[in-house]
Amino acid sequence: MAATRRIAVLRVIAARRRGPGAGTVTGPRGIAAGAALAALCVTSLAACGIGADEAGRAASGPQKQKPVAPAPKSAIRVIGDGSTAYTGAQPRLPRPERLKPGQKPPQFVVFSWDGAGEDSQKLFSHFRKVARENNATMTYFLSGVYMLPEDKRDQYRPPQHSPGRSDIGFNDQRGIADTAEQLRLAWLEGNEVGTHFNGHFCGSGGGVGEWSVKEWKDEISQAKRFVKSWKTSTGMAQAAPLPFDYDKELIGARTPCLEGRTNFVKAAREMGFRYDSSGVNNQVWPTEKQGMWDLSMQLVPFPGHTYEQLTMDYNFMVNQSGATSQGDPAKHGLWGDQMRDGLLMGFSRAYDGNRAPLIIGNHFESWNGGTYMRAVEQVVRSVCNKPDVRCVSFRQLADWLDAQDPAVLKKLRTLTVGEAPKQGWASFLSGPSAPAPRGVPGAPAVKP
Repeated sequence: MAATRRIAVLRVIAARRRGPGAGTVTGPRGIAAGAALAALCVTSLAACGIGADEAGRAASGPQKQKPVAPAPKSAIRVIGDGSTAYTGAQPRLPRPERLKPGQKPPQFVVFSWDGAGEDSQKLFSHFRKVARENNATMTYFLSGVYMLPEDKRDQYRPPQHSPGRSDIGFNDQRGIADTAEQLRLAWLEGNEVGTHFNGHFCGSGGGVGEWSVKEWKDEISQAKRFVKSWKTSTGMAQAAPLPFDYDKELIGARTPCLEGRTNFVKAAREMGFRYDSSGVNNQVWPTEKQGMWDLSMQLVPFPGHTYEQLTMDYNFMVNQSGATSQGDPAKHGLWGDQMRDGLLMGFSRAYDGNRAPLIIGNHFESWNGGTYMRAVEQVVRSVCNKPDVRCVSFRQLADWLDAQDPAVLKKLRTLTVGEAPKQGWASFLSGPSAPAPRGVPGAPAVKP
């Protein structure tokens, strides 16, 4: 089967449909009110806009972890106009540990979302709930223009396009407020906020595949700026800030349509990114390329077909209903089952084989009747509570990889797709492990 069919990439995403715009929120206290709300966000999830029951579940987590202690007021620092704030270390971010000699690696699974935003479908909030219920954290690749209102669209200056141009539109007051709330709560629950950049330009005629390193740097800087200034652009001065420093939080991305990766990686590395998920790979252990982890999506079995399929909802859709996202309703159930079963087959051959991380990409969309959202949820519920399985964000996976002995990772990369060590894990990884360099994640704590 031709590669163009096997590895279709997202060419167009329709602009999200938002509800009626909410009124602008202003007030004389401005940033000071935002700072106070930042403190409340850290102290109590309920103060950030969720109910008491939901706050309790988020605080305890599926493993009944102890509630996270609030950050001291001295640790809270409002940034810029108060759209973001430093509130201390991220809650529920586990400290990675090195594999011990002979230890079997955990099975990592990463669920990630391109262009993450909350609209009338409420899929962002829904999958936050699914993650909490199944001991999972995820990565949300935010599109920067989802934090920019339509009437301020000219603030976006896309490379090789006129000001105010975007192939996925912009947002309204209600959509920005709802998205900010979900980002705030997601981060407090241990999830990661990455970027899907801004205008989602693909193909020829100024698409991201034609951008220079300098243009990519400009696009990244604009994506950061829209997140760091959403209060100013919307006038919501009294809204609670996002409880993180986005300049430090943003360490990875996935490019639109998986295009433009070569120059993007050059730009991103210089801007402090630690990983990229814009490629296509087999189910093998990741490598570092040009100083960044290559955490590409992967090819998994495609039930009913002789070729494999990329672990992304859009690709399943294209190879099932073609160019339309509203295919034959009689086939919606079958198509969702194919995606679910394909992902589960990919999971099983890693879990029982080389234990390579399984990396999955999706969109908050109801294509073909929402069948792919059903499939993803079923996979989360099926795999994330199994022994030795860790459903994590890309940040957590990168932290774990950084903490490992490079020689151990090199050995893991000798295992092919689905290949378990013939002599068993204890023998395969039995050699002495080099000590972790001081300061590397997972290194022993330094005694005073």
